[in-house]
Amino acid sequence: MTIVALDDTDSRERGMCTTYLAALVGEEIADAGGSLDGHWLLRLNPAVEHKTRGNAALAIETDLSVEAATAIATAAIESRAISADPNTSPGLVVAPGDRSDVPAAVQQFGQQALREIHGLADAIELADTYDYTHRGWAAAGCETIGRGRIGALAAIGLMATLAEPTYEHISYRVFDRCGTPRDVNYDSVVAAAEAGYPTVWDTVDRVEEQAVCVPHAPGPILHGIRGDDPDACRRVASLIESEPVDRAVTFRTNQGTDAHLRAGTIGSLREDRGYRVDGIVASDPHTERGGHVFFELSPPAAAEDAVAREGQTIDCAAFEPTKRFRDRVRALRAGDRITACGEMSNGTVKLEKLAVRSLIDSEQRAPTCLDCGRTMKSAGRDAGYRCRDCGTNAPGKVEVPIERSIEPGWYEVPPCARRHIAKPLVRGGFDAAIHPER
Repeated sequence: MTIVALDDTDSRERGMCTTYLAALVGEEIADAGGSLDGHWLLRLNPAVEHKTRGNAALAIETDLSVEAATAIATAAIESRAISADPNTSPGLVVAPGDRSDVPAAVQQFGQQALREIHGLADAIELADTYDYTHRGWAAAGCETIGRGRIGALAAIGLMATLAEPTYEHISYRVFDRCGTPRDVNYDSVVAAAEAGYPTVWDTVDRVEEQAVCVPHAPGPILHGIRGDDPDACRRVASLIESEPVDRAVTFRTNQGTDAHLRAGTIGSLREDRGYRVDGIVASDPHTERGGHVFFELSPPAAAEDAVAREGQTIDCAAFEPTKRFRDRVRALRAGDRITACGEMSNGTVKLEKLAVRSLIDSEQRAPTCLDCGRTMKSAGRDAGYRCRDCGTNAPGKVEVPIERSIEPGWYEVPPCARRHIAKPLVRGGFDAAIHPER
């Protein structure tokens, strides 16, 4: 058996798609008489600088020899990978054996690629250690040759450890249509999504009225259906009315898993990594220009100690593209206990989801005069409160219940803003009540 892995053959601006190239490689392997034991689509750290939107690497397992598989993949990359984008740097790694033969060090490299930043030199050294065949290319103007070898090697490591995959069934349009508007009937997408939910998820965003499964980039993907069951994904795809589907592939994936998140603590978070962080809301959320919502989060241990909180807070943000999730964030107030999930970037946690653990349910307010019902005013420093009309007095502020528009549990960004690797709440497995977005 042989594993063929590739990455970074596409372009943000010029289209193409590494999944499409992997589909073609699989077809050409079959045409050469090789068998296929599936296609893998592995999402890596979404905070990596050099990536297209989803940061995916692809892998295929076949019974062709390393030499034959390398020749097929090399020809496909050289004839079809984007060559005019200076940010494109294709890489190919071919490993002998099957998933069970992948060394522990390569598996670890893959796991780290979900949460860390790897360098090309490390990938090449590790590939050479195990005599993996690897090749790199670079588009004109790209300073790094074969940067895609990082993702390709990581894909080999991840496919070996992917015990419970999710799936994406990707339908491709006739390639000559790339760059033209996609002809997909939105109402049929909504009906198909309803038929497959919740096994199939993130197909549409009902509130924003967006077909999330239909990309906007100029590449060859017509639509991609994600879910927990491959047959269910294919059924949903078959219900969508659209322009002709040229070819389709069902990929095993690590999408919808939150595999990029690790537990972190305030004060130790590193840039360009994803975290789950427990804390106390230290400032009431506020909306800044552009519609972005920010608040400060302090460590749980510093909840009652203003001195301890000093210099130990981080900013959390719900940016405008997260749409109605910002209303959930605006509903928080100082003193609430939460778990924040997201990427640390420029000193700010870019929220992907959050869990409300406990809410402030009362506050100190000036007392109300029992005679006239008016709010009392301060009578001076340490003098309590006095009603200026009635002359009645009260010793100090009183505890008053407050109504909250949010309740404990998990909240998430809507499907239109969800990262491919982020886990939708509807998939379950969370440690509190869930409030899914559809």
